[in-house]
Amino acid sequence: MTNPSIKIRSTGLGYFINRIQTLFVSMLRIWTIPIVLMLSLSSGFTTYYGLSHFITPWIALVITVAIQSIIVICSLEMAGIHWKANRMRYFTVVASLAVAITASVTFSYFKFYEISEQETLHINRLNELRQQTKSYLDGILQVKSQMLHQQKLDLEKASLDASQAYFGTHNQIGPGYKNQVGEGPFWRHYNQIYQEKKQALQQQEQAFQALDSNIRLLQSNLNQLDVTNDKEATYSQFLKNYQDIQLGVNQLASSIGLSLPDAPLLMTYKQFVEEVKPSFAMWRGFSWFAFACAAMVDFFTVLLSYRLEFTAPGPLTIQEEELVFECLRQFTEFRINENDELEMVIEKSDLEKARRYSDWSRMFVVGLLLSRGFLRKVDDRTVEFAPNLYPLIAEKMSDKIAALKQKTVAAPGAVSHE
Repeated sequence: MTNPSIKIRSTGLGYFINRIQTLFVSMLRIWTIPIVLMLSLSSGFTTYYGLSHFITPWIALVITVAIQSIIVICSLEMAGIHWKANRMRYFTVVASLAVAITASVTFSYFKFYEISEQETLHINRLNELRQQTKSYLDGILQVKSQMLHQQKLDLEKASLDASQAYFGTHNQIGPGYKNQVGEGPFWRHYNQIYQEKKQALQQQEQAFQALDSNIRLLQSNLNQLDVTNDKEATYSQFLKNYQDIQLGVNQLASSIGLSLPDAPLLMTYKQFVEEVKPSFAMWRGFSWFAFACAAMVDFFTVLLSYRLEFTAPGPLTIQEEELVFECLRQFTEFRINENDELEMVIEKSDLEKARRYSDWSRMFVVGLLLSRGFLRKVDDRTVEFAPNLYPLIAEKMSDKIAALKQKTVAAPGAVSHE
């Protein structure tokens, strides 16, 4: 007859440690539920954001709820399906999960792309402005160089004419006035032309100084666009300086008849600060970082949902502990494996097979311990003890040894009394 004291729960250190471990693991598993919900909400927000740019918002919301529900439900269901038992059901669940994840990641990608590429887009727009203004200013500098070169050539020719007229060697002087040195009518005529050319060159240089000042202001405004807080005022001043340069160059070049460089049409301030609008064109400028962020959220949602179903929480009751201890004692093949854990063979031995031994009860216990996380499956025929199972077995063994000692001590006393 079984001693009733064995069924009394012990208060030893092993049970205390086991309860602490079980409580901690159970809390972690329970905490998985709000984590899964928060991840689903996060993924749902980004999915809805991307989807709402293509369809009506309320329809996008319904589809988003359906997508996130399918991800969680299919992840939970996959943990309880063995593909060999029902291949069609398993394939249906996997296919549904794949479609839902694809839709979620695709539309979530747009939000993460906007966040990750917003600064890059601003830099690209700023670089585009710099490139356009640089090309235009380079063309202006070429026109300026041509204009100055032409003015200097004209001035040198006028200076040579005046000098030749003074010494009487100019080819326009008549034979009777050749080689007559002095400030005659020919010299005064060519000297006037020289003075006019000289004054025109000075005026041209002053005009170019004003143009250079506008160019410096334009470059300063362009540099401030990257650091200033009042971007709108700076951009307006930038466009004003750009128009002043364009007007000044047109006036200067028209007086000489040189062809002007084509002035690029710069973007407006609204275009310069415009945010990213989700579109499938984003996939052409594919961002691995944005894609990884979008996929990571759904990956963790699937993984935690799967583990939530795959490892059911819950400690063993007193009756279950007794059943576990008694049934595990029926196994005969144990060894210490390479993980330094106690490993046992759960298959029938040859002798048990010959005797047609029914191992239903002990296999039920193995399934129970595997589902509760007290055992870990090594392969098809062996399992190993999890760390939280050792205190239970140690305490049970201690109770059994104590009961045997008590029975041994009580037996001689009973004989002598008789």
